[in-house]
Amino acid sequence: MTPEALNTFFSICIGFALAGALVSGYQAVAQRPAGFGLLQDGVAPKTFAAVPFLVFAAPFIIMRNTLRGMRLESRRFEFVMMATVIAGFWSMMSGTFFLMTLRAAGVLV
Repeated sequence: MTPEALNTFFSICIGFALAGALVSGYQAVAQRPAGFGLLQDGVAPKTFAAVPFLVFAAPFIIMRNTLRGMRLESRRFEFVMMATVIAGFWSMMSGTFFLMTLRAAGVLV
């Protein structure tokens, strides 16, 4: 495995882990699962605060909704595969941003 592929795989894993931790923390505090419905409150400070949260939590929410829809609604394989690719790419981007932030802060070398 090349170093670039290993770095990409690590970014995907970090992105999914960060998303899962954020959603789990939100659910522990708010006593309800996080979702994209957080953006439906109109123009309010709470809605603007939800945007950065959802940017990093989205891969977990997408996969949770997709797998739940696959069980309950019998969604087609193509839809599930496309959602998985989107969540994986989104996770890679958020994981890369998080790792770059840690490197810029001097936490990682």
